Amino acid sequence: MPMNAKDNLFLQSLSCLLINDPAEKVAATKLLQKRWLAGELNLDATVDIKPLPDAGRPVKPALVDPRDVPRRNFSSLKGRLTLVHAITHIEFNAINLALDAVYRFQKMPAQYYSDWCQVAAEEALHFTMLSDYLLSHGVSYGDYPAHNGLWEMAVKTDFDVLVRMALVPRVLEARGLDVTPGMIKKLQPTGDVVLIKCLEKIFDDEVGHVKIGTHWFRFLCEQRKLDADKTFLQLIEKYMQGAKFGPFETAARVEAGFTHEEMQALLNRF
Repeated sequence: MPMNAKDNLFLQSLSCLLINDPAEKVAATKLLQKRWLAGELNLDATVDIKPLPDAGRPVKPALVDPRDVPRRNFSSLKGRLTLVHAITHIEFNAINLALDAVYRFQKMPAQYYSDWCQVAAEEALHFTMLSDYLLSHGVSYGDYPAHNGLWEMAVKTDFDVLVRMALVPRVLEARGLDVTPGMIKKLQPTGDVVLIKCLEKIFDDEVGHVKIGTHWFRFLCEQRKLDADKTFLQLIEKYMQGAKFGPFETAARVEAGFTHEEMQALLNRF
């Protein structure tokens, strides 16, 4: 009997992943999670996995070298809008990264898919919150250039779920845990309560996302009989030479599953 693509989680996540229009992607991602939780989607693992050099995204923003992304400051409204646009772009990419984690790695336990469907839906919410904030100030997502570093890391880690779990949630998303509290503190004098609440919500959810990545990274290390702390540092050295690390928001990282020994090793190294 031929497989019904409409009832397959992997094909439906790929369908969401390839959508270019942000509003359509957000709606489809929320529906994906709803259908998965309702038991309407199966895990038939016979789906062909394709390399995806590009995920679905709109024509704008223009993608430029990270050094050419507009500089942000917190004191002026224009500076804050530039900052919010950059974070909005991160959240849009984060939807794609979570969807790809569902589609690409097809032999994981069912809870893995529940976790990453949840992450995708929460990233979609974050994108919507920030996009609405921009629109309320006359700016649209795509009005400023952005860079493609997040999706480039998805491509770089598409061969192994362990490497993906190590380097996307535990490095890229964990970096958000380090910098967001400082951004919120700098925003306090502006009185921009709406933006501060958005960032607080995103920070709280991202702790959970990093915790999910930590759980599955350690699960895979245990399955493969690897030392998780050593493996994590080895993967950073192999795939992320030149990346910026620290200062670390240690309490948030520990809440997200980093061990004290692991944090000490990071502090010693970076």
